[in-house]
Amino acid sequence: MSAPSSVLTVILNWRTPEMTLKAAQAAAREMAQLEGQIVIVDNDSGDGSFEQIRDAVAAADWAQGRIEVVQSGHNGGFGAGNNFGMRHGLAQRRFDYIYILNSDAFPDAGSIAALVDHLDQTPECGFAGSYIHGEDQTPHITAFRFPSVWSELEGAARIGLITRLFARHVVPLPMPSATTRVDWLAGASMMIRRQVLEDIGLFDETFFLYFEETDLCLRARRAGWHVDYVRASEVTHIGSVSTGMKNWQRMPQYWFDSRQHYFRKNHGTPYAVAATVAHVLGSLLWKLRRAVGRKPRRDPEYFLRDLIAHAIRMRPSAPGASDAKTPALPPIEEAVK
Repeated sequence: MSAPSSVLTVILNWRTPEMTLKAAQAAAREMAQLEGQIVIVDNDSGDGSFEQIRDAVAAADWAQGRIEVVQSGHNGGFGAGNNFGMRHGLAQRRFDYIYILNSDAFPDAGSIAALVDHLDQTPECGFAGSYIHGEDQTPHITAFRFPSVWSELEGAARIGLITRLFARHVVPLPMPSATTRVDWLAGASMMIRRQVLEDIGLFDETFFLYFEETDLCLRARRAGWHVDYVRASEVTHIGSVSTGMKNWQRMPQYWFDSRQHYFRKNHGTPYAVAATVAHVLGSLLWKLRRAVGRKPRRDPEYFLRDLIAHAIRMRPSAPGASDAKTPALPPIEEAVK
C-alpha cells in the first residue's frame, strides 16, 4: 500500500493579515487529515503584517505546529512570492503536490482533499483547480482558454456577431458543471503536481501580476501535462483584495507589461504586435457601438491610449533572446535534508 500523497500549501500575504489568517485557518482545517504543511509568505508588506501573522499563528490552537510564516524580503509580485514559498517548503521535504491558495480564498469542506484525489487518480494531470464562488455563492469564472489574436479582438469588441464568429477563441469558458479539461486556471485555488515544476520550472518572475498562471499552464501543456477544473472542490473567494482591481480607475503599467511579455515570450514579437492591433481594432468597434447604442463605459480610463503607448515603447528582441526569469526547483538530492 502506497503512502498518502503529501501537500505543501503556499499562501501569499501582502497587507491583508486578518484575511490571510482566515485563509490559513480554513486550509489548516481541510488539511487536518492530509499529510503536509502550510507556508505563509509575507511578500515584504512593510506594514507589520509579518509580525502579526507570525504571532497569531504561534498562539493559535488550529495551527497545530504545521504552519510556518516566512518573509520574502522583496515584493517581486505574485509569482516571485509563491516561488519563494515553494522553494522554502520543498527545501525541507519532497512534497507530492503544491497547493497555491490566495489570501482571500477560503477552502470549503473537502475542497483540498478533492484536488488531491483527482491528481492521485489522473496521472497525466499536472494542475487541478477549484470551483470558485463568492460569499453570496455567486460562481466566479476561473476556467479559461489561452489568449490569442482572435480572443483579443473578440474580448475588446464585445459585439455578439464577433463573439459568435470567434466562439472557439473566447477566453472565459462557460461555467463547467462537472470536472473537465481546460487550458488554464486562475491561481486562487490551484494544486500543482511537483513533477510538473521539476519539468518546466516555477512561475516566470518577469510577470509581476497577471498572466503568470496562464504562462505556467501553457508551459505545462507544451510539456505534455493537462490542466483540469475539478467541480467537487469548492472554495469561497472574495477577490482582488490585495490588488484593488475592483477599484481601478486606470489600468496599472504592470498589467500591460505582463500582457506584452506573455505574447512575446510564448508566440514571438510579431504575434504580440498582431494581438495589440486586434485589441485596438476591437476597442474602436466597441467605441463605435457605445456611441451608437449609448452603452456604458467598461474599460478603465485612458485604457486604449495606454495600450497603444505601451506597444509603441515595446523594446525589440534580439533573435532567440528571452527576458524570462523562470527559476528551477533545486535538485531533489539538494532539496531534501
